[in-house]
Amino acid sequence: MKFKHIIWDYDGTLFDSYPIMAQAFSDTLKEFGFSEPADKIMAYMRVSMSRAIRHFTEKYKLGDDFLNCFEGLNKIAQAENVTPFDGAVGLCHDIVKSGGKNYLFTHRGESAIYFLEKYNLASSFTELITSKQNFPRKPSPDAILYLIDKYNIARDEAVMIGDRELDILSGKNAGIHTCYFTNGGEPLDTADFNINHFAELYERY
Repeated sequence: MKFKHIIWDYDGTLFDSYPIMAQAFSDTLKEFGFSEPADKIMAYMRVSMSRAIRHFTEKYKLGDDFLNCFEGLNKIAQAENVTPFDGAVGLCHDIVKSGGKNYLFTHRGESAIYFLEKYNLASSFTELITSKQNFPRKPSPDAILYLIDKYNIARDEAVMIGDRELDILSGKNAGIHTCYFTNGGEPLDTADFNINHFAELYERY
């Protein structure tokens, strides 16, 4: 199957941001007198950021002061340290050169656009869907259905790529193909296919 329309998740898929976010969360907890290892926090974040925040704020009875502090530390940490996964930039450029189209579907806000521009990726994307558009969160297919309708996308030519089951379910609920990015972890049976490195996608577009 050759895909012409590639819909990307951001955190944990295009950008290696989870370790940085988890460490910032752990550091913020320490400032409030609590200790949690970053890898444990990251496990919750990989389900969803809201899941991680809800779990630890309820566990330690934390409020807006904690969330505001985390937001500040996380913003600084990401600005200094977040980078695209190896091969992501070149792949997105090559997809466009070969006549394909890239789209972004993320729950993240405008910071996603900032980092795409920083690493010369934004120009390789036909449309960037962030939290600003206020689509229902994954696994809702609404944002993908919007792209299908707007760009007259044939479902058998489209694929949703993500690192979480929510991403995969969102693609399946929209009736398109799904690709799970394992990043060295366990494959996901519900995805149509799994990849560990973006070089594996070259044969599919």
